[in-house]
Amino acid sequence: MQLEVGAVVEGKITGITKFGAFVELPDKKTGMVHISEVASTYVKEIRDFISEGQIVKVKILSIGDDGKISLSMKKAEPPAPRRSAPRRKTFSGRPDDVEWGSSSGRSESFEDMMSRFKATSDEKFSDIKRSVDSKHGGFTRKTPRGGQ
Repeated sequence: MQLEVGAVVEGKITGITKFGAFVELPDKKTGMVHISEVASTYVKEIRDFISEGQIVKVKILSIGDDGKISLSMKKAEPPAPRRSAPRRKTFSGRPDDVEWGSSSGRSESFEDMMSRFKATSDEKFSDIKRSVDSKHGGFTRKTPRGGQ
């Protein structure tokens, strides 16, 4: 069997070191799985994930000119299905009772939209001011003129 980059094959772990594991591939060739390619999670102790004599699936990452074969166990596995977080309702910053699009079907100029916005804003501001004034008995603070 000809080994080629990208192929997924089965092999037997023949040796384990601190930095990875050696895997015997078909045709009695040997490749190495670096510790970072053993699992999709952080691997502190490689022996917690694999043991000598274990049969594993590996993906061939590269074959060097010197014959060294680089392997990956985590890339040989199908990707785990991603769980999406539950959707939370987020505040968009826009009131729900405001129509944000043009309802008349005609396109307004920017100036027209701004003048309509300013008029609506002025009306709302005077309503708020009236409401606050009525709670304070109609009195408003006056500041001395001329900054004195």
